[in-house]
Amino acid sequence: MSRILVFMLMISTYALASGDAEHASSDIIQRTVNFALFVGLIWYLIAEPTKNYFAGRSQSIADELQKVQDKLNESITLKKDALAKISEAEKFAEELASASKKENKIINDNMMAQCEVELETLAKQQVSLKDFEQRRMVRVVVEEILDEVLAQSGDDFNKEAMANVILKKVA
Repeated sequence: MSRILVFMLMISTYALASGDAEHASSDIIQRTVNFALFVGLIWYLIAEPTKNYFAGRSQSIADELQKVQDKLNESITLKKDALAKISEAEKFAEELASASKKENKIINDNMMAQCEVELETLAKQQVSLKDFEQRRMVRVVVEEILDEVLAQSGDDFNKEAMANVILKKVA
């Protein structure tokens, strides 16, 4: 139907177009009709594709804008999530720091207690070792004195000889 209308308009354009130059006064009506038909034809042929183009372009711009808005909303949500995770991590770090300080104090106190116990044990061992060495030295000195006394003759075995031997060893 539209093709028939376009065809009739094209034919009327040629039909109403005048080649007479001598009828200059009546020529304006025909030219106006020709111009109106030409504009109508151009409008008919170009209007719909132009409207479709601009409507499509507007829609694509709206779609791009919507995508940008979606990405912006998503990034805002991700930012909120990241900030929440950061605050949780800071709380965890504070709790971890306080727990590690408490644990450090407990371990330090335990180590100090163990060191004190070990020092007491070492002191007791030193005292017992000292006593043992003194007894051993006394035993060795007594054995040497007895060996000397027994090595000497039995007739000279009196109190003065015994005192001299002991004095020699003690000195």
